[in-house]
Amino acid sequence: MKIYTRTGDKGQTGVIGGRVRKDDAQVEAYGTVDELNCFVGVAMAGMDRTKFEDMLEELLTIQHELFDCGSDLAILKKEVRPYKVTPDMAERLETLIDKYDAETPDITRFILPGGSPSSAALHVCRTVCRRAERRVVTLAERQEINEHVRTYLNRLSDLFFTLARAANVREGGADVEYARSAEVFRRKSDR
Repeated sequence: MKIYTRTGDKGQTGVIGGRVRKDDAQVEAYGTVDELNCFVGVAMAGMDRTKFEDMLEELLTIQHELFDCGSDLAILKKEVRPYKVTPDMAERLETLIDKYDAETPDITRFILPGGSPSSAALHVCRTVCRRAERRVVTLAERQEINEHVRTYLNRLSDLFFTLARAANVREGGADVEYARSAEVFRRKSDR
């Protein structure tokens, strides 16, 4: 099989159930999910296996789930096949958020992205995930989608935030608070 097909030379691409323009909201949505998946791979490549073995396993699972998200977003007509992303996937992320949040100190102010290289890379994943979520919201205004993808991406960005904070802790650093932030978060003991 050749990598190039020439079928997209006139600005259209194949989706599950037909063809659309390459700048269609559908392509923007699953394309941004694909971009996120690439940034997850970059974050993983820079993480120390001895400090982050558990996170790396979870991130690999997330990469597979992001492919599922992209696949569901690439469906033009729902009748083509059942969706892959299910509610239990977001529930699993909530469990992970709680697990990794337990490793981090209380936060009461906004923090700046960064700290350790692993934390900074996970913050990039968080922001790209938020953009992917916005693209999915736009797509949902135009056509029927698997709503569980939107929920999954919303939870996933929260997980990336939590993983970034936990990465700073594991690498012996601290989050840098935004100097002009008021106290906007409740302490864990108050939740």
